[in-house]
Amino acid sequence: MLLLDVDGPLNPYAAKPHRRPEGYGTHRLLTPRWEAAERRRLQEYGLPDKAVRPLRVWLNPAHGPALTALPFDTVWATTWEHEANDFVAPLLGLPVLPVIVWSDPRPRPEGGVFWKTPDIVARARDRPFAWVDDQITDADRAWVRAHHDGPALLHRVDARTGLTAADFTALAEWAAAVLSHRPGR
Repeated sequence: MLLLDVDGPLNPYAAKPHRRPEGYGTHRLLTPRWEAAERRRLQEYGLPDKAVRPLRVWLNPAHGPALTALPFDTVWATTWEHEANDFVAPLLGLPVLPVIVWSDPRPRPEGGVFWKTPDIVARARDRPFAWVDDQITDADRAWVRAHHDGPALLHRVDARTGLTAADFTALAEWAAAVLSHRPGR
């Protein structure tokens, strides 16, 4: 299973504002959740009539085929939740993918563990999984080792560059190694 975040791995949001990484196109997306959050923010600033600006998203169309070529069952593991299927997947040529709907309220694990980590492990249910996110730390790796029975790759992607060829190679090699050690092979 490949658990995939949008912002950071697919949308290198932390790149310099006017220098998107090579191969990426700019998209202006106004998702319902983004619009609602921005309307609340504008209301708080006393600007209820100001138009909501769409979210700038950089996406690389080559990532869709590259993800599809990997030997994983891919699941969205993003705060975009179902909006990833509605807005991101079509731009990358991806099919509709399963989605992790995050716990509400969000878990508050201790020791610097990312709030997504408990839901990631719950979704994996002891299946081998690779998780691609820009927020992964050693605390998350330790938490997964303590709470997940099975192979897991927590692959951190730089939010300034997004997924690179080296990231796709690492994912493919990890999947091949896991598949070669499965019973019956």
